[in-house]
Formats: sequence, structure tokens, C-alpha cells
Amino acid sequence: MCVARSQAALSSVVDGIHTLGYSAESLVCDLGDDAAVDSLMEGVLKTHGRVDILVNNAGVTRDGLILRMSDDDFDEVIHLNLRSVFRLCRAAARPMMRGRFGRIINISSVVGLFGNSGQANYAAAKAGLVGLTKSIGKELGAKGVTANVVAPGFIETDMTAALPADMLAEAVKRLPARRAGTSDEIAHAVAFLASDEAAYITGQVLCVDGGWMG
Repeated sequence: MCVARSQAALSSVVDGIHTLGYSAESLVCDLGDDAAVDSLMEGVLKTHGRVDILVNNAGVTRDGLILRMSDDDFDEVIHLNLRSVFRLCRAAARPMMRGRFGRIINISSVVGLFGNSGQANYAAAKAGLVGLTKSIGKELGAKGVTANVVAPGFIETDMTAALPADMLAEAVKRLPARRAGTSDEIAHAVAFLASDEAAYITGQVLCVDGGWMG
């Protein structure tokens, strides 16, 4: 099940999964709308009866120095990047516990681990994901449910592609790997944490950052 704010963002993902020979469905949901989030999980459980793997990859930025950051810009980022994840994890926890199996993987950021000028709201939300996930891991571990964080570093995305070329070059220069990461490399980390091979890993933060964190 693939979820995004618009169908346009989902079509290529679902088509790609079908091309690989797997089945996939898509649902549109505004994660900033609490009622929509509740309805989303209720619908999934009604249709499929269970949730085995939950990957939370929502992210929005409203950058600005803290002296100029509005309450609305802070609240929106916290709501979308942290509160929606909490609500989805809470909704998935009960059916996972009943089935005595579950994998929760929350996508944070290395910014949540060391902060970043102009991103106090984003860093706070991504740091909050770490504490949330570690707590879930402790609460649900005895029921066969793991909860882990993947913290990407500088990754090739539409967001980074919009940055000036000199800024991109300077960012890459600081990385031991001397290159940006790819979305596939993040996906491989998520797939590992969702696999049976990772059954004894919970409450951990896996940095996929080309050595940025050292």
C-alpha cells in the first residue's frame, strides 16, 4: 500500500512495483488532516485485516532562522513530520501486537541528530522521531514488533536538485564518500530493517549518510 498527498506522486511508484511482478495499491491522504489519517488506517485494516510493515516517509520543510520563524511554520512541520507519524504508529501497533509481528521504520534525517541552521522546526521533528521510535521499540518488542529509524544524509532528491550548483558541490565535498546518496540506497536500508534478518534489531538509528556523521 503506497500513500501520498496526490495521486500523481503515487502512479509511478505503483507502476514500478507492478513492473517487478508485485501487487500494489495506492491511497491519497493529507497527513496534516488528523481525520484523514485515522480514516486511512481504518480503511487499510478493514480491507486487509492487518498491517505488517509501516514505513513513515513524510517530510515537509518551512525553513527560516528561529528569530524569524512563525508559530505556524513551526507547528506545520511538527504536525506533518512528527504528529502524523505518531498517529499512524499508534494505529498500527494494536494489529501488529495481535499478530505478534510488525516492522515500523521511520525516516528521520541526520539533521535530527546534529541540528542545522535555519531548520529548527525540521530538526526538532526529526529528532522527535528518534525518541518516538526508540520508545515504541521498548513498548512493543516483547510482541514481535520492531521499530527503527533510517536517518538519511545528503540524498539526490527533487529537493536537493533545486539547490544552486555551488551549494551542492560544497555539500558533497564535506562527505567522506564524496558523493550524494541515492533513493535506492535508502530503500535498501529500509528493506533490510523490514526483513526477517533484522528481527533482533529494534530501537536503533541507521545513518545512511556517506560517513557524514562519522
